[in-house]
Amino acid sequence: MADLFSMTAPLTLRNPQGEEILLAEIYKHPKGLLYFEPFWHLKEPEEGIHLIKGWVSGEGPWKISDYIIKVLACYGTDACLASDFAQWQDYRMAAGGEYPPQPLIDAIATKLGAMCPPA
Repeated sequence: MADLFSMTAPLTLRNPQGEEILLAEIYKHPKGLLYFEPFWHLKEPEEGIHLIKGWVSGEGPWKISDYIIKVLACYGTDACLASDFAQWQDYRMAAGGEYPPQPLIDAIATKLGAMCPPA
């Protein structure tokens, strides 16, 4: 499977408590992985943007600390996550200028220490 940071398919994260969430944006970070939840821009930064410390390993699914990242619907279908993804995509299509443009998202990630892809 491809490198985690070059994936274009929707990704999910299972945290140590077993909760699964969608990942809206992901970035390499010197301390691990910086990720943005769907609707992160409508929340307080500490609620919608998170840093997981550790090294990313695997070729899909990937592991970092006690977290597992996988492609949505890979290794079994999760109807709730699929619905969440559809809702997120619908929002992104309808949001127009409400959702920050990619250069602004990259700038926010960079400010938080992420290693952003070249423009």
